[in-house]
Amino acid sequence: MGLVAPAGRVRVDCHLHTVASGDAVLTLEELAERAKQTGLDVVCITDHNVTTAAVRATERYLGVRVVVGEEIRTPDGDVIGLFLTERIPYVLPLAEVIGRIKAQHGLVYVPHPFDLARSSLGRVLPGLCAEGAVDIIEVFNAKISNPALNRRAADLAARFALPGGAGSDAHDAPGVGAAYLEMPDFDGPAGFVAALAHAQLTGEFRDHAVRYPRRSVF
Repeated sequence: MGLVAPAGRVRVDCHLHTVASGDAVLTLEELAERAKQTGLDVVCITDHNVTTAAVRATERYLGVRVVVGEEIRTPDGDVIGLFLTERIPYVLPLAEVIGRIKAQHGLVYVPHPFDLARSSLGRVLPGLCAEGAVDIIEVFNAKISNPALNRRAADLAARFALPGGAGSDAHDAPGVGAAYLEMPDFDGPAGFVAALAHAQLTGEFRDHAVRYPRRSVF
């Protein structure tokens, strides 16, 4: 595929992190450059428990549209809020976090639901879906090496007729664009969800780049 989406469509990375996350090394400048190189039109900046970098990015010209998000730690696992206007504190009960996302007219996006190596909502997710508490399930996360875990997420999304999201989960520049959705252009949360029904997913496993190379003992 080329580096430019067809007319009327955009390429969206639904889940990535900047240095504001505390465990990432991606700067806004590097994000802008990598988005251009990989043909992304929209990025959802979903830093851990903060929205400062995402908000700052919307106030600058980066050559890519930014959706303000936040990956929020709860006692039951991590959940992402998209299209946020206010930061949500971490370690609140999951139900309260979901309520705060929806109170902002944001979207409840569930990342890497069955990845046991990370804080995930898989155990409680079917119940949340049955309650109508979830808007989007991440069906492809580029940091998951076992494809069966992504397929399991896709199967659950299909079971509850929920749209699927895809994210690079990038924490560094090489990770940006490892997964994205090519979908109709949209305006706001409702338009985003509607466009997901017509999205085409592109993704590959791309592990975190080595941050601290081992030194020889000799």
